[in-house]
Amino acid sequence: PQEVIERYGAEILRLWVAAEDYRDDIRISEEILSRLAEGYRRIRNTCRYLLGNLHDFDPAGDALPTEELHEIDRFILHRLQRLIERLRRAYEGYDFHLLYHGLHNFCAVDLSAFYLDVLKDRVYTSAPRSRARRAAQTSMHEILNALVRLMAPVLSFTAEEVWQLMPRHANKLESVHLDEFPPARSDLLDDALEARWEALLSVRDEVLKALEAARKAKLIGTSLEARVEVVSEPELLTLLTRYQTDLPMLFIVSAVDLGSLGSAAADKRVEVRVQRAEGRKCARCWTFSESVGRSLRYPDVCARCAGVLEEIG
Repeated sequence: PQEVIERYGAEILRLWVAAEDYRDDIRISEEILSRLAEGYRRIRNTCRYLLGNLHDFDPAGDALPTEELHEIDRFILHRLQRLIERLRRAYEGYDFHLLYHGLHNFCAVDLSAFYLDVLKDRVYTSAPRSRARRAAQTSMHEILNALVRLMAPVLSFTAEEVWQLMPRHANKLESVHLDEFPPARSDLLDDALEARWEALLSVRDEVLKALEAARKAKLIGTSLEARVEVVSEPELLTLLTRYQTDLPMLFIVSAVDLGSLGSAAADKRVEVRVQRAEGRKCARCWTFSESVGRSLRYPDVCARCAGVLEEIG
């Protein structure tokens, strides 16, 4: 144990103990420890990213009510409640190995690969005190507040370090180890919302594949250089049309066009076509838009960013 602590740190040793299913043979190797160390870094870096984006957030005055959050915020908070339910059951049933896998998958898949990646545009380009940015921060604070308490029994030092750096609020105790596990909030559960966003994420997966193919073909560099056309069967097209203004944000592209699949493509549900985006690159948000240059005061940014700069100014 001392050798492992000296090489990887005590947190990795604790994580290994928790991640092993004690009902089977217990295994330890360099490969296992290295994989856990990488998983730990993912969890720690996720907390670090959330902390960095909460530096100017005061929960008492800046947090928004649930009904004012964006749908994508409410979707990730729904996912968070399901995670809380699973991990509380794992603790109560002494299934500690489920804790590591649940935490890691939520940080790596739900947050890093999806929510936080999509959120960057809103967090970085919105006005600092705008409702859009405060909605994102409200969601991020809720996520971090839950994650740090769920990990505390295993990642003791990391959880305490994060806790001390989190924004102060009225109910915040002196130490995370004096607090309780977060309850799963029924007001944040919305199965109908989840079903809609699961369908949107399935389309996003197809768009990401098409963007990667376009990158390999040297058609585009970054995804923001792309204009995407998504043609789909009628039922899915109805859903996509409902969210058309959100799709560029969701796919991280500059523009999205929608169309209907013809009867000849009855075996397909969705088809994605990629072409280069029109217009010039905005110096601030990096999207390509034909509105870049229209503002006399801010000639190198798009109309959206010009409006934000006017608001900040």
